[in-house]
Amino acid sequence: MNIPRTIIVDLLPLYLAGEVSQETRELIEQYLQTDPELAALANQSAIELPRDVPIPLTQEDEMKALNDAKRFMFRRTVIITVVATFMVLAVAGGVFLVFVMRMLP
Repeated sequence: MNIPRTIIVDLLPLYLAGEVSQETRELIEQYLQTDPELAALANQSAIELPRDVPIPLTQEDEMKALNDAKRFMFRRTVIITVVATFMVLAVAGGVFLVFVMRMLP
């Protein structure tokens, strides 16, 4: 089978990234054996891709993160409300005590 060079050149980036099927990989490697110039270019262009690239979040992961954030914000709101209530009660109690102390003879 005679495959045009332009098709191999189009597939070369995918081949170098390891994103082609086994059959396409074999086809490109066979072609590179017959075209030393393109093989040299492929060797120069080959880069080692990092293996620790994070996997994109799935919808379930996003929903879990959203629910965790909502739970955290609810707890924070409850704690702030309780603290603010106690502060208001403390200030009100202090004002009441001052008022009562002034009323005593």
